[in-house]
Amino acid sequence: MGRPAKCPEEFRREAVALFRSSDRSRAEVARSLGIADGSLAVWVKEAERGEAPGALDPDKRAELERLRKENKDLRMDRDILRKAAACFARETNR
Repeated sequence: MGRPAKCPEEFRREAVALFRSSDRSRAEVARSLGIADGSLAVWVKEAERGEAPGALDPDKRAELERLRKENKDLRMDRDILRKAAACFARETNR
């Protein structure tokens, strides 16, 4: 028999949700929560396999991946537009 879990299931679900919704690395999220990176890694894998309560079903997972890619693309577009606007601003000040 394994040792009893130290962290409540609700905390585990929230930690996994925080990691999934964040752009930070798993180690950074774990450090900010005061838990070991390995623990968070196990919780994330359990959630992906559907073993943890509140795990995402395949449709929601696919939508989440699509939205993350779209978010990344939009951020890149925004950064390009900011640089272009700064360049045009410099040109008009000459």
